[in-house]
Amino acid sequence: MARSLRKQLLAWVLFPLAFTAVMDAWLTYEGAASTASVVQDRLLLGAARMIAEQIRFEDGAFQGSIPPAALELFQSEGVDRVYYRVSSGDGKMLSGYSELPAYESGVELTAPAFLNSTIRGQVVRMVAMPQPVIGSPSSKPAMVQVAQTGKEHQQLIDSLWLHALERQAIILLLTGALIVWGMHLGTGSLLRLRDEIAGHKEGALEKLKTKDIPQEIAPLVQALNDYIDRINTGMDQRNSQLQNVAHQLRTPLTVLATQISDAVRSETAGQSKLALADAKKTLSQTNAVVNQFLHLSAAESFVVKRQAVGIAALTKVLKEVIESMALFAHRKNIDLGLEVEDGEGTVFSDLLAIQEISRNLVDNAIRYTPRDGKVTLHLCCKQQSIELRVEDTGPGVPVNERERIFDRFVRLDANSTDGSGLGLSIVRELARQSGAEIRVDETSHGQNGLCMVLVFH
Repeated sequence: MARSLRKQLLAWVLFPLAFTAVMDAWLTYEGAASTASVVQDRLLLGAARMIAEQIRFEDGAFQGSIPPAALELFQSEGVDRVYYRVSSGDGKMLSGYSELPAYESGVELTAPAFLNSTIRGQVVRMVAMPQPVIGSPSSKPAMVQVAQTGKEHQQLIDSLWLHALERQAIILLLTGALIVWGMHLGTGSLLRLRDEIAGHKEGALEKLKTKDIPQEIAPLVQALNDYIDRINTGMDQRNSQLQNVAHQLRTPLTVLATQISDAVRSETAGQSKLALADAKKTLSQTNAVVNQFLHLSAAESFVVKRQAVGIAALTKVLKEVIESMALFAHRKNIDLGLEVEDGEGTVFSDLLAIQEISRNLVDNAIRYTPRDGKVTLHLCCKQQSIELRVEDTGPGVPVNERERIFDRFVRLDANSTDGSGLGLSIVRELARQSGAEIRVDETSHGQNGLCMVLVFH
């Protein structure tokens, strides 16, 4: 099933946003806990200072009272318990709750200390504050301890945290809504592009408009336009091919119709037989044109499967080609042979493509070589390539015409052979796909003949 690009983008935007919100919620909870602890510690310290201010030593005894304001600091709707303890410098409890353990430490306090303790199985937060008392028989200060259970502390944390979460949730929802709205506006260009493509006429390959296209999708539009150009070029070439084929077939078909008509109207059996023989030859030539055109179409759509090919494999393929063309060469008494130089080399190509290329080169050489001529295949290794040379003793090709022989339906001398003019076009197409290079070179026979060179890199 097709996936929604908008949903994917939204997911990839909201996922990190949600992850950030979770991390922020965790950090917010830590901050709320720290704030609640600071508030509780300051309340404890304020209560301890109020109690400490009331401690004095008179008439040989400690005097003091617990001001109501000290405990009213902790009044709330919660169910927290507040404990306090006042001890003399020698550790004797003067007032308070005996359940609250006396502060004991190997280091004498000089400033208030905050710590956690346990009373009746409940964890409490406690402050221990030293208070010097004038006239005290002990050199150590009195100790004031105030403790509170943690329920209200937790309630304060939850209150601060939930309030922050509410704001974050609102921000997250608003952000998500703005992102969705922004994506709707941002993907509008894609929708317009879709509508433009859908609005094209059937069979028309029109380029897409690049005006007002975001730069992110501009490469896609450009690639589509390039693809449309290639399709148009291919269609033009295909139409040109069809026109050439129609032109190539129209003449022999007209001749064939005339020859058959002559055979029908012939007054003698001999004349009829000659007309039918001519018609058979014309039909054979027409069939050759059709087959060559089919071979060219197959070559254009051929899928090359490259593999490592050595001299031995190439030699075997060339021998098979020579064997298949031996009868054709024998009819014209042409000496067809293969020469292989010693050497080692490997190229990456397709054996089927090499076979078809070689067959077309040999066929072309035999067709244009007169009787009692010679066609030689020469295979050798170069520095980083393997070279196949196909030489013949035919009429050759002028230097200024050598590029034209690879064009389709081109025959420099239409009266000298019954070829279709497609063989070398097939060779060039297969060579291009196989990673090879095809060119025309000078022969070892001087000015006469033609040498086709196929180089595998």
